[in-house]
Parts: sequence; C-alpha cells; structure tokens
Amino acid sequence: MKKLHLLFIIAVSMILSACSFLGEVNESIDYVNQATDHINRLNGFAEEAPQLIESAANDLERQKELETKLVTLKQDIEDFIKIKDVPSIAKDIHQELVVKNELLLAEINEVLQNGHLALDKLENSQIFNTVNEVTNLLNRIENLGQ
Repeated sequence: MKKLHLLFIIAVSMILSACSFLGEVNESIDYVNQATDHINRLNGFAEEAPQLIESAANDLERQKELETKLVTLKQDIEDFIKIKDVPSIAKDIHQELVVKNELLLAEINEVLQNGHLALDKLENSQIFNTVNEVTNLLNRIENLGQ
C-alpha cells in the first residue's frame, strides 16, 4: 500500500512538473509572437514612411495619414513597454527592446509637437535608425521559441 501511495505521489509530481514546463513554453511562445508582431509593425512603418514623408510635403491628406500612423505607432510602443508577463528566458532581450522602444517613443514625441506632425523634424530624426536597431533584435527573439 505504501508503495502504491509513493508511486501516486511521484506520478502527480511528474505531471505537475510537466504542466509547469509547458506553461513556461507557452509563455515563451506567446512572448515571441507578441514581440515579433510589434517589430513587424515597426518595420512596416519604416518601409511605408519614406514615401509618405515625400508625398506629405505637398499633400495635407498624406500628412494627416502619416501623423495618424505615428500616433498609432506611439500607442503600440507604449503598449509593448507595459508588458509585464515576460518569461525568464526573454528578460534580457525584453529589456533591450524596452530601451530601444523608449528611445523610439522619445523620437516620435519630438516629431509630434503638441499632437501635430513636424514634418521637417521627422525627416531629420533618428526614428528609422532606431527601428532598424529594433529589427536587428528579431532573430534573437525568434530563437527564444526554439
């Protein structure tokens, strides 16, 4: 009877350990997906923006579109910075991403003066360089899921 009881305790412990491990794996996968989506949105903006900037100089509607994209991007960045459920395996890279995103947020705030786009400041900003730096972290993030 004691052997059966001990066997049951061992089996339950193994199941609980497996569940804990699976939970960590799921958290890691969720984080990788979240971070990848965020970086893809940043990258999408960086690909679209040069053409928008060029046409916004002469087209008020395109300037408003660019301004809206920047405001949306700013909100995405703020949401990403607020992520608290970061798996332990991703803590270091998440901190790097937060630092880069905070820099990007400051740069966006610089070109959105009083909520309106300062096109000349955008053209001379470091936003695109910072987005490229964030994009370079994508490989490291994707490797977390493996």
